[in-house]
Amino acid sequence: MKRIRPTTPGQRGMVTTDYKDLTKKKPEKSLTKSLHRKRGRSRGKITARHRGGGSKKLYRQVDFRQNYFGETLTITSVEYDPYRSAFIALTNNGSGVKRYILAYDGAKVGDKIKIDEKSPIKEGNRMVLKNISVGTFVHNIEIKPGRGGQMARSAGAYARVLAHDAGHTQLTMPSGEIRVVASDGLATVGVVSNTSHREQVVGKAGKNRLRGRRPRVRGSAMSPVAHPHGGGEGRGGIGLKGGPKTPWGKKAYGVKTRKRKKYSNQHIIKRRKTKR
Repeated sequence: MKRIRPTTPGQRGMVTTDYKDLTKKKPEKSLTKSLHRKRGRSRGKITARHRGGGSKKLYRQVDFRQNYFGETLTITSVEYDPYRSAFIALTNNGSGVKRYILAYDGAKVGDKIKIDEKSPIKEGNRMVLKNISVGTFVHNIEIKPGRGGQMARSAGAYARVLAHDAGHTQLTMPSGEIRVVASDGLATVGVVSNTSHREQVVGKAGKNRLRGRRPRVRGSAMSPVAHPHGGGEGRGGIGLKGGPKTPWGKKAYGVKTRKRKKYSNQHIIKRRKTKR
C-alpha cells in the first residue's frame, strides 16, 4: 500500500494500492473488448441507484476455467484490471496461446503454472479438488465441474480445504461459512493477489465518481415525502414503528434476504457468523 502525502485536504489520509510491481505494458489487444455500460439502468429505467459516469475502461477476458490438463503456463506479465479488485496475469502455454488468469499472491513474471488432474501443491497450480491436501488455501473454485471458477475470486480471497468425503469436498469460506462442493471440480492453490486491497482509503468523493459511483444522500436528510426516515427538527432519529425501512417501505438492517428454498442451501453445512 502507498500512503499519499497530505498536500491537499482530499489526500489527507488517502491510502492507495502500490502498482510498482505490475508490468508496465498495454493490455493484450486480442483479449480485450468494450462492454456496454448500463449505468444502473434496465430498459432506460434506474434499477440500481447511484450508478453512472466513471472512466472509460476496457474489459479483459479472463479464463476462469483453466481446464486444459497437461498444460504448463508461463506468466509473461502481471497487470491491473479495472473490472476487478485482484490483479490478473497474462500467460503463454508454449504454443503461442495467450490467456489472462487471476493472479495469485506473489505471482511474478517467469513463474510456471501447471494445470493437471494432479500436480504439486504449489501456489498457482490448478488441479482437481480431491487431490488437494486438507488445510491448503485455494481460490477460483468450481461449484460444478466444467462451469469455471465461481468462488473466492476477489482480492485477497481464499477458501481452506477442510475435508474430503464421498465425492464431496468441505471448504471453509472467507466469511466463515462451511460448504460442500463436488470433489471433481477444479481449484487453484494459493490466495488471490492484491491482499492489501481492503486497506484502501478513498480519501475524496471525486475518486468514487471515477469508479462510476454517484453520491448517496442519507434518508434522514430528506423530506418525509421522499423517504420514511425524513423530516423532523434537526438530526431526528428513525423512530418508525417496526424499525428502519427502505425508501419503498420495506424493512431494512438485519433482515434476511436469502431465499429459504434456494438450491444451494443443501450444500451449506455451517452458516457464516453474523454481527449482533
